[in-house]
Amino acid sequence: MSSPALDREGIARVDRNSLMADVLAIPEHLRDALWRFESAAGLMEEWDSPGGLIVAGMGGSAIGGGLARAILGDHASRPVAVARAYGLPPWATPDTTVLCASYSGNTEETLACYDAAGFVGARRVVVTSGGKLAEQARADGVPVIPIPGGFQPRAAVAYLTVATLEVAALCGVCTRMNSEVDVAASHVETLCAEWGPDGPDDGLAKTIARGINGTIPLIAGSGLTAPIAYRWKTQLNENAKLPAFSHELPELDHNEIVGWEGVDSLGPFSAIFLDDADLHPRVRHRIELTDWLVEPGAKATFRIETQGRNPVERVFSLVLLGDLVSMYVAVLRGIDPSPVAVIERLKEQLAGR
Repeated sequence: MSSPALDREGIARVDRNSLMADVLAIPEHLRDALWRFESAAGLMEEWDSPGGLIVAGMGGSAIGGGLARAILGDHASRPVAVARAYGLPPWATPDTTVLCASYSGNTEETLACYDAAGFVGARRVVVTSGGKLAEQARADGVPVIPIPGGFQPRAAVAYLTVATLEVAALCGVCTRMNSEVDVAASHVETLCAEWGPDGPDDGLAKTIARGINGTIPLIAGSGLTAPIAYRWKTQLNENAKLPAFSHELPELDHNEIVGWEGVDSLGPFSAIFLDDADLHPRVRHRIELTDWLVEPGAKATFRIETQGRNPVERVFSLVLLGDLVSMYVAVLRGIDPSPVAVIERLKEQLAGR
């Protein structure tokens, strides 16, 4: 039986809600995110938050916080944390800014964090497409950064990352990176043509997808690429409906690497290492050695480096690649990438209690 075609026609057969179009629109989303921030009411003046920035969110709504923190790196003069819970870190104070990120505006954990931030007197900002969060924020006079509706939350990654970067600049964590975002949008457009459905059949994204199809992928990152590895994992979970796992080097070499000794009795695994030219030289050497050590037990291994000059370009080069890989694996499996029925069932059960 021949493998499904990874072109537009082959993708359309399973991608019934056109999620691929949202992936390929990341460059447009980056540009639109800047405009939406600049047009948001109540965000005209900077303020000072010596306690740093907390991004409160869950799932696809939280990933922007992790990616923004990686982009800022050493340029962040104050802490940037991500709270994936029903409450804020205990160190949150009135000197902290809390960005409540919920694509739907109805995420119960994020609504709880919004209330907690108000209780401690922290400065609040909201990024959402609507829902209870937008309604409550507007009633409280809290600024709302509006993002367009109609997406799967995970497809709004560019909007949520840019919103975090912009709020970080407003509260004194860093300087604005709007120029870098503009440059990244153009760079990602080029990569969409190279790796997307209209690109060559032996393009990088299609090659990786075929290599890891039928396996349990383990994705490793470090520093800048650590949150991208987690993004790859969650995209494979939701789009390809596969178990996938992520870890961070050098920690991986102190535990997980030993587990590869048992893969023969468990099933096919693959390994993907996300590299970056600015990683510590010893970490880059560890990636090379770890790849070599696990390769005998893996169905496939890949070592992939970020592309681009500024951190926004480099991060979104691999965000795009991972999103495309997850979409192509879904096509190879004959699975519509959009529905997340088990999450909907979980929410229904939670709502009943």
